[in-house]
Amino acid sequence: MATVLVLGGYGAVGRPVVALLREGGDTAITAGRDAARADRPVDLAETGLRSYLGALAGIDVVVNASGAEDPRLAELATARGAAFVDITATASYIAALERLDAPRPVLVSVGLAPGLTNLLAAAVHERAAGPVDLAVLLGAGEKHGAAATEWSYRLLGRRFRAHGATIRNYTRPAPFDLPGHGRRRLRRLDFSDQHTLSRDLGTRVRTYFGLDSRPASAALAVLTWIPGGSRAPRGLHPPGGDEWLLLARGSDGTTRWARGRGQSHGTAIMTAVAARAAPGLPPGTHHLHRVLALGDLPADQGIEIAPAG
Repeated sequence: MATVLVLGGYGAVGRPVVALLREGGDTAITAGRDAARADRPVDLAETGLRSYLGALAGIDVVVNASGAEDPRLAELATARGAAFVDITATASYIAALERLDAPRPVLVSVGLAPGLTNLLAAAVHERAAGPVDLAVLLGAGEKHGAAATEWSYRLLGRRFRAHGATIRNYTRPAPFDLPGHGRRRLRRLDFSDQHTLSRDLGTRVRTYFGLDSRPASAALAVLTWIPGGSRAPRGLHPPGGDEWLLLARGSDGTTRWARGRGQSHGTAIMTAVAARAAPGLPPGTHHLHRVLALGDLPADQGIEIAPAG
């Protein structure tokens, strides 16, 4: 059993991560700026990160569920003997973590996308070598954490490079047959999984995104072309449910998919599994698909995984 410091431990993802770790017998310690809710008050905006350094005493694993994307958090944690797990989906930040010469393990591509999408893609690639397309469908009705909402809006209008092309987020639709949702047109989005998997699997991997609400998905496709669209109001929650669905599709039609209810809860399940696996890894940065497979995930906590088909 490990002692785990959860940054953002009372947030939308951090709270269920703490609960799952404690249910499994681990010691989970919440960290954040609110001293009334945190076991160890930590201000990640503080010069020198003094409160963070103090909170690392006696910690085996740090889970970053705060939304703060600062490589120093991993550097300081691993220098003091703790493994580090980050749930970020930002490709540039993951690349910065990969460049660290960490003396303890750093585990990334943790969560739903990236994370579970990585495991689905790896499973499809084992059966059907060649390009893999990933579909990420999230419930528009769930009130996600502030960091997740900010991340999705921040990508509006931005472009990324993949496979020799420059792609604007929320464009280039492609059709997918999604269990329970029928045929949907999803759009490209700069999730980090496609970059990591294209490199590691040696084939083209593309990630497509949509919301269960078709009007909400269409609105994102419009906003991405409007100057200043990334500054749209954050407090709006369009009609929709809380079910999420992830699907990996091989070039021969081989598919694997997973689904559940509550994006934050699904992310927390993946993060708790990663936090338990991280301390046993060698030093350096690791991606989840190099550490775990679909069969390593718990079958009774709310993630349904379809068999190969």
